[in-house]
Amino acid sequence: MLQTDQTVFVLVDVQGKLAQIVNESQELHDNLEKLIKGLQVLDIPILWLEQYPDGLGPTSESLSNLLEGQHPISKMTFSAMGNEEFVKQLNELGRKQVLIAGIETHICVYMTAADLVKQGYEVEVVVDAVTSRTEANKMIGLQKMKHLGVSGTCVETALYELLGEAGTDEFKQVLKVIK
Repeated sequence: MLQTDQTVFVLVDVQGKLAQIVNESQELHDNLEKLIKGLQVLDIPILWLEQYPDGLGPTSESLSNLLEGQHPISKMTFSAMGNEEFVKQLNELGRKQVLIAGIETHICVYMTAADLVKQGYEVEVVVDAVTSRTEANKMIGLQKMKHLGVSGTCVETALYELLGEAGTDEFKQVLKVIK
């Protein structure tokens, strides 16, 4: 299970027009907003990626507003593991569990997850917080990740695993986010 002292969240490329035209775009944004807010309550570090922002544009405003004070890591490689700054920041955190979400499931999310697994990370993909332009492409990406040993989770399961128990102040704050 996810542990608060071992988990890092990787937000992958929710940018520009692509973020608006992917399959189930509104659901994706709603779920990512809940996930980010919940992770912030729990002080889970967030690594924020942007694929070629000069071409694709910036991260969706609803998400970037939540990440105020942080800066996205700009990348050209589809896998974030091909980006020196991402690898540096990931290594500095010293955590071994990676929660990953964003777009597109079958390209950058999948390739990043695959390379993280190769490097010995325990990776969980947030199934209700990833998508692609088509449902078929999303399913291919999820299937390929599962074959590599990447577990599937959802926003609520991930947050509840990290919480571990009810009745805490964090639980009350996360409950407000989820509902």
